[in-house]
Amino acid sequence: MAILVERLATYGGTEVFARRLAQALAERGHEVDVLCARAETDPPPGVGVVTLGRPPLGKAIKAAWFAITAERARKRGRYDVAISCGNTLTQDIARVSGGPLRVFQEKSIRAYPYGLARLTKRLRRALSPANAVGRAIQQRQFAVPGRVVCVSHLVRDWMAETFPHLAEHGMDVVYNQPDLTRFRPPSQAEREAARASFGIATGEAVVSLAGTNFMLKGVATAVAAMAELPSHIRLLVAGGRNPARFAAQAARLGVGNRVIFLGRVTDMPRLYHASDVFVLPTFYDTCANVVLEALASGAKAITTRDNGASFFLPAHCVLDDPADSHRLATLIKQALSEPAPTPFVWPDDVACGIEPYVALVDEILTTKRASSRKESR
Repeated sequence: MAILVERLATYGGTEVFARRLAQALAERGHEVDVLCARAETDPPPGVGVVTLGRPPLGKAIKAAWFAITAERARKRGRYDVAISCGNTLTQDIARVSGGPLRVFQEKSIRAYPYGLARLTKRLRRALSPANAVGRAIQQRQFAVPGRVVCVSHLVRDWMAETFPHLAEHGMDVVYNQPDLTRFRPPSQAEREAARASFGIATGEAVVSLAGTNFMLKGVATAVAAMAELPSHIRLLVAGGRNPARFAAQAARLGVGNRVIFLGRVTDMPRLYHASDVFVLPTFYDTCANVVLEALASGAKAITTRDNGASFFLPAHCVLDDPADSHRLATLIKQALSEPAPTPFVWPDDVACGIEPYVALVDEILTTKRASSRKESR
C-alpha cells in the first residue's frame, strides 16, 4: 500500500487521517509506505516512510515537485494500491477533502469586502503560479481518477459540477466522524465548570465559533450579528489568528465587551460544554469538523449551506448567505429559545471514519487479483 500525503504529521485534518489510515492498514497485515514531501513525526508501527523532499522555493514549485516525485515513487514501488490524500497525478483511491480549486476560489472570494480588497485578492489569485499548477494537477488527477471518495455530499456535488464525467464515473461519500468518546454532552457539573473557566456569569448565554482563517469562517458576520442580539449574549471566538481587525469591528459596533477572542484553544470539549449555540458562518468548508464536534458535545449548531457539515443540521439551522448577519442573529435568537437538543447520534446509513477505506482497499485488491488470474490463464 502507498499513502500519498504532503506531510506526515500528527496535526491537520488530512495529515491525521493519512496517519490513522496507514496504521489501520498495517494492523491488518498490509505492507504500507507513506510517500510524503517531509516527515514531521515518526510513522505508526509497521509503516515505512519514503521522504520525497521539498525544495525551498515557492508554493507552485513545491506542489509540482510533490505531484511529480510522488508519481515516480509510486511507479518505482510497484504498489498494489495507491491512496491519495492530496493533489497527485495517479492513484487507485483519491480522497477529496479540499474540493475543487475552482469552487473554493469562487465561494471564498465572497469573504472579502466589495471594492479594492476583493479586486486585489481576485487579481492575486488569477496571477498566482500556485493556483495555475493546482488546477493543472487536479485536471490530470481526475481525468482517470480510479475511485473517488469525497468527505461530504456537498463535495461530491461540487466535484460533479467541476468534472462532469465523475458524475457518471461514480463517487463515494465517507465523512470524518468526531471522537464520540471525547466529544460528548457534559454533566451539569462539567457544564458549570466550563462556563466558570471562561468567566460566564449566571444568566448569560454563550455563542461560540472556532476556526483558523477568521475571514473565511465568517467571524465578521458573527461579530455583526452580536450588535443585534441582547446584551446578555456573549461570543467566544477560538483560533490562533490575529483578531485585531475583528476586535476593532466589535468596538465600532459597541459590542467589544461581549466578543472575546480566546486565541488557540487546546481543550475544545470545554469550549463546546460552555456554549449554548455554536456558529460557523463559513463561506467555504468541505465538512467542518468543529460543527460535528459541537453537535456531539451537546451544543446547538448553526452553519451555512456552503459547509458540508450542514448535511447533519435541520434546514432552519442553515444560513443561506454567509454575509447575512441579520439572518444569523435571527437564527441565534431562535436557537436560544428552543429546548436543549437530543443527544447527537451518528446516522446508521452515513458512512464515516477509516473502515470504509479499508473495505475499499480490500475490494480493489480482490478485483486486481481476479483480473491477474484471468490474464495468466
